[in-house]
Amino acid sequence: MNCRRRYPLVQSRPDNFLTTSAAVKDLLLAGLALMLVFEGILPFMAPRAWRETFRRIIELSDGQLRFIGLASIAIGLVLFYMVT
Repeated sequence: MNCRRRYPLVQSRPDNFLTTSAAVKDLLLAGLALMLVFEGILPFMAPRAWRETFRRIIELSDGQLRFIGLASIAIGLVLFYMVT
């Protein structure tokens, strides 16, 4: 797929580096904003369930937490690959 058609601000020429870096910065900020929105939904809608979830997470062992982290990274990378 042509990068120019999908992301009009991103040019394939190196002389448009500032435009490309601005587009990347905008995409990263948009991703951060969406992450914050999603992270805030549960504490806003169901604070008791959110607190109980964190109580359960605290009781997990280091190995279980590492597995959850690894699974999150893998899912994120797969989704990122699918999107780009």
